[in-house]
Amino acid sequence: MKFVTFQTPTAGERSGWINGSLVMDMAAISGGKLPNNLLDFLEDSHKHLDLARQLDESLTVESLIGAKGIYALSDVQLLAPLPRPKSFRDFFAFEKHVLDARRRAGLDMVPQWYDLPAFYFSNHQSIVGPDATITKPRHANWLDYELELAAVVGRKVQNISAREAEGSIFGYVILNDWSARDLQLAESPIGLGPAKGKDFATSMGPYIATPDELDAYRDGDRYHLEMTATVNGRLLSHGNAHDMHYTFGEMLERAADEVTVYPGDLIGSGTVGTGCLLELGPEVHRWLEPGDVVELEITGLGKLRNSIVASSAM
Repeated sequence: MKFVTFQTPTAGERSGWINGSLVMDMAAISGGKLPNNLLDFLEDSHKHLDLARQLDESLTVESLIGAKGIYALSDVQLLAPLPRPKSFRDFFAFEKHVLDARRRAGLDMVPQWYDLPAFYFSNHQSIVGPDATITKPRHANWLDYELELAAVVGRKVQNISAREAEGSIFGYVILNDWSARDLQLAESPIGLGPAKGKDFATSMGPYIATPDELDAYRDGDRYHLEMTATVNGRLLSHGNAHDMHYTFGEMLERAADEVTVYPGDLIGSGTVGTGCLLELGPEVHRWLEPGDVVELEITGLGKLRNSIVASSAM
């Protein structure tokens, strides 16, 4: 199933799923048996997902006519499918990206990268969705996109194996970890990792696909998913999720080591190889500017589109 959060001209923020060209308001069509937001849905994701599937399979053409809580996809505004995740850990799982980015900076590979999947915490309160505008930070000149895949945790876990961890993933979604590279460069020598270079915006969407939606692309503990990024219609980035050095099971195992990871936590893969301007270099494309449109696309997960605007701050 493909879960979304959306709003209409007459209704506030709602959650549900996509069925073809329709969007189902899960609270409305379940008569209140399902919650009206995905965070509450994930608190008992197994039970709620079973009911959602039963409802979805029971829908007929006759039941859809004039039914309350059913909208044409073209009539709703999709928001970030999980607008306020409980936390956001972003990992560093693609070897090619790490090698290329460090080479650009004149640095050798860090051998410890191969010892464990590393991550940093980003701002889970600055999540935006498809077609949202991204404000270029007023003190930044080197604005960049990052083409990533993310997993949404579906149950509370701690001290589990990678295999068990994979079974705790509710679904997958496209993620753009926007980066102000000049701010990041100024912070990096301090040694605490990225902060102001990352915390102004992260976009995700258009929907969270449950793992069964991607079964056709599965290969063991990885997925063959093409990942692309365009800027103003020009293809710049092209990679594949199968190239991840660390699996999502391994990343979640690391995150849950002596720590409780909760339903609604967000786990980012890190950037796919070729998946950002820093990696590609100025000979391929300049840094992003207001007016630019960035589109990320991943097999089975749709397309995430955002445009850049200038800051209104003086």
